Amino acid sequence: MDARTRELYDRLTRVQERLRLACRRSGGDPAAVTLVAVTKEVGVDDLRRVLGLGVRDIGENRAQEMVRKYEVVGDEARWHFIGHLQTNKVKYVVDKTRLIHSLDRPSLAEELQRRAERRGLVVQALIQVNTSGEESKFGLPPEEVPEFREWLKRCRNIRVRGLMTMAPFFDDPEETRPIFRRTKELFDRLRADDEGFDLLSMGMTNDFEVAVEEGANIVRIGRAIFGERDDPGEVVP
Repeated sequence: MDARTRELYDRLTRVQERLRLACRRSGGDPAAVTLVAVTKEVGVDDLRRVLGLGVRDIGENRAQEMVRKYEVVGDEARWHFIGHLQTNKVKYVVDKTRLIHSLDRPSLAEELQRRAERRGLVVQALIQVNTSGEESKFGLPPEEVPEFREWLKRCRNIRVRGLMTMAPFFDDPEETRPIFRRTKELFDRLRADDEGFDLLSMGMTNDFEVAVEEGANIVRIGRAIFGERDDPGEVVP
């Protein structure tokens, strides 16, 4: 094991232990929480290293970067598209992505439906919710989610599996708790009549423990595994 692989192993082990302790505090099962390693701004060598360490769920924010890495490792990874997805980029990711976390508008749904139907696919997706109300965040206001979910039933090649949200960055992660709790309450209401509505993606490096305590079963972790990366203007998970 080279020095960088050892560093990634140590970082990943610490994240997994923090995840396990958060599950213990909430009475949850660590095996029921999916850890998505976010490889935004991460080179292919480090991607290969984490795959070698047993991580299979990989998250990307940008279509071009995902395609570039997919061409190298293919379906060895289970790909999650976690960033804002432009409609003109759907064609690049629709047949590669295990789960799209950021379905947030009818125009995107229509393009996903069109591309998926053409390829004979069923796209798995989460509705992105802007629970915090931040203008800089994408996603639907919570009160608009039920209607959008009903509208999505006309899209036969999209299967809505749950919700995703992003909390603001706070120095004290405890300040994210009300946001995650409100999202979980919305998730529970929508799930009441649909057992297949079962995925709740909440929590990144700064706040994933609080998210897990509030019911997240997918967390998106980048910096805690790979270290700091420079990308001005956009928060790195």
